[in-house]
Amino acid sequence: MDKPLTTQKAHFNPPVFYTATAVLVLVVAYAVFYSEDATARFKGVQNFIVQNLSWYYVLVVALILLSVIGISISRFGDIKLGPEHSKPDYDFTSWFAMLFSAGMGIGLLFFGVAEPVMHYLNPPVGETGTVEAARDAMVLTFFHWGFHAWAIYAIVALILAYFSYRHKLPLTLRSALYPVIGDRIYGPVGHAVDVFAILGTVCGVATTLGYGVLQINSGLNHLFGLPVNPTVQVVLIVITTLLATISVVAGLDTGIKRLSQLNMVLAALLLLMVLLLGSTVYLLQTFVQNFGSYVSVLISRTFNLYAYAPTDWLGGWTILYWGWWMSWSPFVGLFIARISRGRTIREFVIGAMLVPAMVTLLWMTIFGNSAIHMILDEGLTSLGEVVSKDQSLALFQFLEQFPFSGVFSLLAVVMVIVFFVTSADSGAMVVNMLSSHGRDDTPLWQRIFWAGIIGAVAIALLLAGGLSSLQTATIASALPFSIILLAAIYGLLRALRTETAKRDSQNAVVAPISAHNPVSWQRRLKNLLKLPSLVEVQDYVHETGEPALREFASELEKNGFSARVVQGKNHYVYLEVFHGEEVDFLYGLHPKAHLKPDAAPRDEALDDDFDDGDPEKYFRAEVYLSEGGQDYDVMGWTREQLLTDILAQYERHLQFLHTVR
Repeated sequence: MDKPLTTQKAHFNPPVFYTATAVLVLVVAYAVFYSEDATARFKGVQNFIVQNLSWYYVLVVALILLSVIGISISRFGDIKLGPEHSKPDYDFTSWFAMLFSAGMGIGLLFFGVAEPVMHYLNPPVGETGTVEAARDAMVLTFFHWGFHAWAIYAIVALILAYFSYRHKLPLTLRSALYPVIGDRIYGPVGHAVDVFAILGTVCGVATTLGYGVLQINSGLNHLFGLPVNPTVQVVLIVITTLLATISVVAGLDTGIKRLSQLNMVLAALLLLMVLLLGSTVYLLQTFVQNFGSYVSVLISRTFNLYAYAPTDWLGGWTILYWGWWMSWSPFVGLFIARISRGRTIREFVIGAMLVPAMVTLLWMTIFGNSAIHMILDEGLTSLGEVVSKDQSLALFQFLEQFPFSGVFSLLAVVMVIVFFVTSADSGAMVVNMLSSHGRDDTPLWQRIFWAGIIGAVAIALLLAGGLSSLQTATIASALPFSIILLAAIYGLLRALRTETAKRDSQNAVVAPISAHNPVSWQRRLKNLLKLPSLVEVQDYVHETGEPALREFASELEKNGFSARVVQGKNHYVYLEVFHGEEVDFLYGLHPKAHLKPDAAPRDEALDDDFDDGDPEKYFRAEVYLSEGGQDYDVMGWTREQLLTDILAQYERHLQFLHTVR
C-alpha cells in the first residue's frame, strides 16, 4: 500500500487545482452576475434535497456515528496513527484548542443562545413556550451539536491520518480509496475526490464565515452603531480574510496555534462569566439532565424523519446541520489529521469526538438554558422577540442582562473575529493541501490564493441570497461528498482488518528452537514452503504427533494425573488431562484443508472436506484446544518442538485454573 511521498510533486496538483478553481470561479460569477436566478435555483436545489433525500442524509450520519464508535471500542482502537515509535506532535491542550477552534468556534457564538431559544419558541412538535418545550429545545440543540457532528469530523480525520501516517500515502481524502481502487487514486478518480473535497470545504467554510460576518456586523452595530448592510459585511469579510491570510503565511505553529489558544482562553472567560453571574446551580442541574435526556433519545432522534407528520423544520435544522458538518468535514478532518500524528485511534476518538462534544454541550447548556430561563421564568419576552427577528443579535441581547455587558459584548465580538480568522486560515491551509498532494510546503502565493478564494465565495453567496444561499451551497456540496465518504469508510475498514490480520500473523505461534534437537533453517524453510497433502499430514499426526501426546500423557500419569490420548474421526488425535471438578485440558491435532495461495476463492467450506484429489487444496496440522482451533500449523515440527508447545499450552491452562479458583 505504501507509496513514498518523495515521488509526489512538491507544489500544486494541476488537475485538482485548476478544476476546483474553475468551478469556484464559475459559482462566484454566477452568484454575482445572475443573483436573482442564482437565489431561485439555490432554493430549488435545497427544496429538492430536503424533500427527496433527507432519509439518505440521516442514514449516512447514523452510519458514520456507528463506525466511529465501533472502530474505537474494537481492537482497531490500539492502532497508532503513525509508526509504533511515534509520539504526538502537540500536547493535549494545544491539540484540543486547535481542533475546537477550527471545528465549531463561530457556530457556538452564533447559535449558543439563538438555537435553543428558536426551538423553544418554534418547536417541531408540541406547544410553544412550555416547560416541555424548554426541555425539548435543549435536547434538539444537543442532538445537532453533539456526538453526530464530531463523529463526522472524527471519521474523516481518522481516514486521512491513518492512510497518511500509517501507510505514507498523501494527506488527502483520495488515499482512503486505496484499498478499493489501488494506484488509480493517483489518476482521474483520485483527482475528482479531491476536487469534491475542495468544493465542500470552501462552501462549508464560506457558510460559517457568512454567519460570522453577520454576527460581527450586529455586534459592532450594537456597540458602536455601525450600519448593518451588505456593504459593511463585504468590507468585514475582506478585512478578516486579510487577517486570515497573514495567519496562513505565519504558518500552523505561529499563526493558527496561537490564535486558537487565545480563543480558548477568551471562550473560557465568557463561559465562566455566564455560569458564575447567572443561576449557577440551575445551570449545572440542567446540564446533567440535558445530557441524560439526550443520551436516552439518541437512537430515536437519529432516525426521526417526521415521516408521519411532515414539517419544514427538519430541512431548516437537522438536514442543514448534517450537510454543514459533512461539507466542513474535509476541512476540519484534514486539519485534525494534520495535528494528530502519533496518537492511537482510541485516544484520537476520545480527544477528537467525546471531549469536544461534551464541552460543546456544556456551552450550549450555559448559554441556551440561561436564555430560556430568562424568557420562561423571568418574563424577559423581549429576548425571544429579538432572537426571532435577528439571530445574529441573540448573543449581544443576552449579554445585556449581565453586569459589565459592554465589556462582555466587546469580548464576544473579538472572539467572533478571532474564530473567523482561525476558520478562514485553517480552511485555506486545508484547501491548499488538498490541491497539492497533501503537502503543506507549498509556495506562499498558493496559500494566499486559497484564502482569497474562500473570502470571495463567502461574499458572492452572501450577496446572492444571504444565509439561504449559503445554507443551500452547504447542503448541496455535502451530497457528492457523502458518497465519497461512505466509500472511504469501507476502504478504512478493509485496511484496518488487513492490518490486524498482519498483527495476528506476527504474533502467531512458530516452532520453538530446541538445543537438544536442532533443526536447520533450511529444513524449517522447507516446511513453510511445502504444501502437504492430506496423506502427508495424516502420516505426520500418527508418526510424530500422537507419540508426542502419549509421551506427555505418560509423564502426567507418573505424577498422579489422569490423562489419555484418543483418536477422533478423520484422523484427529487428542490429549485430554482431567482435573476433576475444574476445567479439563485438551490439546488436539487436526488435519485441516485450505486453498493453495494461488487458488481462486471458493464458496464451499473446506474445514470438513477431506477429498485429497483436489489440486487446489493443501492441508495443515492445526492445534485445537477446548476453546476451539488456534489457527496455527505444527506440520513438520520435531517431536521435541511439539512437546514444548504442548507444555506451553498446559502451563497457560494451569494459570487459568489458578486465576479462577
